[in-house]
Amino acid sequence: MAEAGAFESPVVRNYPTSEGGNLTLTDASATTKWLVRADAEGPTADRLGARFGSSQMAPGGALVLGSRPGEWIIVGTPGEVAAAVAELDGLGEQEFMTALDWTHSRAMFRVTGADAARMLEKVCGIDWGDHMTPDGAVLSASVALTTCDLARNDVNGTPSYLVFCDRSFGQYLFDALIDAGDEFGLAVLAGGAP
Repeated sequence: MAEAGAFESPVVRNYPTSEGGNLTLTDASATTKWLVRADAEGPTADRLGARFGSSQMAPGGALVLGSRPGEWIIVGTPGEVAAAVAELDGLGEQEFMTALDWTHSRAMFRVTGADAARMLEKVCGIDWGDHMTPDGAVLSASVALTTCDLARNDVNGTPSYLVFCDRSFGQYLFDALIDAGDEFGLAVLAGGAP
């Protein structure tokens, strides 16, 4: 069996980094990401729990996003995601189900801070108000003309959003998010966990 290649971020430019800002953008692309597809009403859906448009934590600590009917994105540490995927063992005998490691093919960025919604409004036509996108909401939308999956995943009560896109658009989208956040005092952080 071939060894997995070392992860390389789609963000290849260097940026001055700082910490402690009220609005931060983090390249979290190295976070383990898996895509699962199965019947939207079948045993896999029941096991994963997160329905279309919502998210929840799996028992092992991974975040499960109901990104589309019959489609879930599982993110977390390698161990957390492996535990969540292992919970699906045997369900493929009950229904057609696929699980694919998306870590190297999808970029993932985290935008966190009180002005995160205002920043995202500049590049995305979604209503980011709490009544439409509360903590745990999952959606797909165009962000800076790039097709993205998004999830609100607050951190210690602070609004925070995960933005996923195809790896090939990663550098472009990261730069577009920096441009959108400049007026809010955006701090760019080194890559890290979700």
